[in-house]
Amino acid sequence: MKATRILIVDDDVDLANLLTEYLEAEGFETDAVHNGREGTTAALSGKYDLIILDVMLPDRGGVEVLQQIRQTSRVPVIMLTAKGDHVDRVVGLEMGADDYVPKPCYPRELVARLRAVLRRSGGEGSEDAQPEDVFRLGRLCMHVPQRTVDWDGEPVELTTTEFNFLHMLLRADDRVVTKEELSERVLGRVREPYDRSVDVHMSHLRRKLADAAGSADDVVAIETVRGIGYKVLR
Repeated sequence: MKATRILIVDDDVDLANLLTEYLEAEGFETDAVHNGREGTTAALSGKYDLIILDVMLPDRGGVEVLQQIRQTSRVPVIMLTAKGDHVDRVVGLEMGADDYVPKPCYPRELVARLRAVLRRSGGEGSEDAQPEDVFRLGRLCMHVPQRTVDWDGEPVELTTTEFNFLHMLLRADDRVVTKEELSERVLGRVREPYDRSVDVHMSHLRRKLADAAGSADDVVAIETVRGIGYKVLR
């Protein structure tokens, strides 16, 4: 079985070496670069299954690097953020990051988050997943085994997290999906008070669905159920 390849983009050489050693002991192939320019080029090379990206880089910010990656690539990205810096986390999620890990970064927690993102993206461990039906709602169509979404046959580009949020909502039918469910089953962590990650991802998903529908009347509407979660209006 081909090893999963990870790219670390972090100017902290000691941390990058520590993470490289830990990840390789876990069976991953790992490369590290230490500035945004090289990180952007490597991330877009198509050689890596997941990117670990620091927000603070010497030549260009991690958010800028992420923005450049998302212009052409859906490779999963985990961002490393300063502890307590909620602004960087929200901006990163808005730009399409799949998860974030605050610094100081503990390798065991990072590996757990990494494996969860890879599972959600159809990477590591996905060979055990069972194919599911195609979901249709109006002119929206989701092909779960292929992990694609289209509107009237035109592709809708979603991040891994956005795809999985939409999948949970479509599977739930008329049931409200709680924010706690979305956080635990999609983001892979218990939702903490004042954690806006679910809301940010959902806002991004809504905007993409609205853009795909354009001026059509049958746009896929995701209703907020105040204090609980979300449901798809059918």
